[in-house]
Amino acid sequence: MTMGKKANNNLIVGLDIGTSKVLAIVVEIGPEGEMEVVGVGHHPTKGLRKGMVSNIEAAVQSIKRAVEEAELMAGCQIYSAFTGIAGAHINSINSHGVVAIRDNEVTQQDIERVIDAARAMAIPNEQRILHVLPQDYVIDGQDGIREPEGMCGVRMEAKVHMITGDVSAVQNIIKCIHLCGLEVDDIILQQIASGEAVLTEDERDLGVCMVDIGGGTTDIAIYTGGAIRHTAVIPVAGDQVTNDIAVAFHTPSQAAEDLKMKYGCALTQLVDETQLIETPSMGGRPPRTLSRQNLAEIIEPRMEELLMLVQAELWKSEFKDVIGSGIVLTGGSSRIEGLTELAEEIFHLPVRQGIPGYRGNLSEVICNPIYSTGIGLVQFGHANRNRTSPASTVPQGWARSLIGKLKSWFRGNF
Repeated sequence: MTMGKKANNNLIVGLDIGTSKVLAIVVEIGPEGEMEVVGVGHHPTKGLRKGMVSNIEAAVQSIKRAVEEAELMAGCQIYSAFTGIAGAHINSINSHGVVAIRDNEVTQQDIERVIDAARAMAIPNEQRILHVLPQDYVIDGQDGIREPEGMCGVRMEAKVHMITGDVSAVQNIIKCIHLCGLEVDDIILQQIASGEAVLTEDERDLGVCMVDIGGGTTDIAIYTGGAIRHTAVIPVAGDQVTNDIAVAFHTPSQAAEDLKMKYGCALTQLVDETQLIETPSMGGRPPRTLSRQNLAEIIEPRMEELLMLVQAELWKSEFKDVIGSGIVLTGGSSRIEGLTELAEEIFHLPVRQGIPGYRGNLSEVICNPIYSTGIGLVQFGHANRNRTSPASTVPQGWARSLIGKLKSWFRGNF
């Protein structure tokens, strides 16, 4: 990765291409491995719907603006990035593989072979593997092993969580990034990135359900025993609430979004009945004055519906009874006042808002749920950029083959 004015090996870029915003974060890696944010750029997204590209030209322009802003702040030129992906096309399954241990001692090659065995299962033609995430290993009947290298044994089994995505959806994201003149370092599922940023090790061990509520999708990741056990994407999120407000109050979408974030509340009982808010009107009509209670009455049922969908996914996952740490809400739409209290009423579990655990430069800006995925992408990139093992992620081979095909396409068409 080459980076204009700064040493190329010390910079990592995360590109969070969301339904409502594109966010680019540039971090510099210090001599002790610490991360320091040196550039941030964001721009409203056009051309994405529910996490998937719907207009390539508009998406490219949004990505370019965010990247240019980050470059300006960081004083460098961005050539490549770790990129997030979401959307209803994402599927996940738990799998396992078994191999004989060569030479009676587990080597890195044995780990790679057992992961390959676990991922050798039939998936639909239109789907491709994005991640193969080890949960734990079993050696000669001894389970719960997280780091098997160097252990003695004859037979090793790996339990993994495998995530697949629609190949055309991934190709469209890669194409947009290439049209911006950037390379793709890796493609990472957005909730995995957000989990990197907002969850503690204790929460992962005890069991936690992370819910990343964005603009177009709500991304779920369930961890127990220190490993990811279940992931899901719900194509309902903050944009639906904004649309409801716009329709009910006859106000433009941007004004509805501003009302939601500034005055919105997800629990009607927390709102002062006498508080009034000024609401812009359509078509040059004068603004109107409405009750904040009316706004809460629109937001609460929609957020309750969303949280009930999350609860249904939690029951479906069969991990409902092992998330001792409760629920962590993150993402831009998690900032709505009263949402944590509403979630506690629905889930009957402890609920907290997750913000990135970043304490360096620009922390007053970065410690905000809207940056969870972006910070998680650079953390994931920092941890995995030099690893060739499939122990953490396996998009490398097929992603690079896609990139190669796209380069050939570009050469043939431009």
